[in-house]
Amino acid sequence: MTARVAVTNEAIALIDQLKERNGELMFHQSGGCCDGSQPMCFPKGEFQLGYSDVCLGVIEGCEFWMSKDQFEYWQHTHLTLDVVTGRGASFSLEIPYGKRFIIHSRLFTEAERGDLEPLRYKED
Repeated sequence: MTARVAVTNEAIALIDQLKERNGELMFHQSGGCCDGSQPMCFPKGEFQLGYSDVCLGVIEGCEFWMSKDQFEYWQHTHLTLDVVTGRGASFSLEIPYGKRFIIHSRLFTEAERGDLEPLRYKED
């Protein structure tokens, strides 16, 4: 199956640091507004998921969520979580480290589209 989300080695190193300090983590792709459109990292369960959120996959043991409305725009896109130096304007856990998570994206190939991992939805 083709994963919808991947992660770079640099992001893995930061995720490992954040896990040591905060325990289990989760990601939610911000849809814009005040924080811009960026992946946000929280302790698992701290971000209140809505029934319209979908889980695109699991990276380094962390669920990666996005709102269903935003997913409608990004459903044909493979996402890669990366990290850069610089402070983002959000409540994401990496901010005090002088880093911020970013997303690189590309369209799925025809073959990948036919073999995508299934989405998961918030459970009751």
